[in-house]
Amino acid sequence: MKSTAHTITSLPPSPDQERRKRMIEYGIMMGIRVLCVLACIWVRGWWLLIPALGAVFLPYFAVVVANATQSGARGSVERPGGLARREDDR
Repeated sequence: MKSTAHTITSLPPSPDQERRKRMIEYGIMMGIRVLCVLACIWVRGWWLLIPALGAVFLPYFAVVVANATQSGARGSVERPGGLARREDDR
């Protein structure tokens, strides 16, 4: 039976760490949206389209990013099997 050793770096982040990271990303995107809304006041002409689109579509992307959780091989932790006595320990 071959056992695999798990290191602390192979474990997924704790739920609190993952939630904090997603909240920071959401806050940054909403900050950029506020800047887009404020830019709509001063920008004129066709350039107004860029901050207007940012102000409209950034909330959608911010929510998608905030609700996305980490998945994949790195996030999986296997349940250990039962204990077995080695024959050379006697």
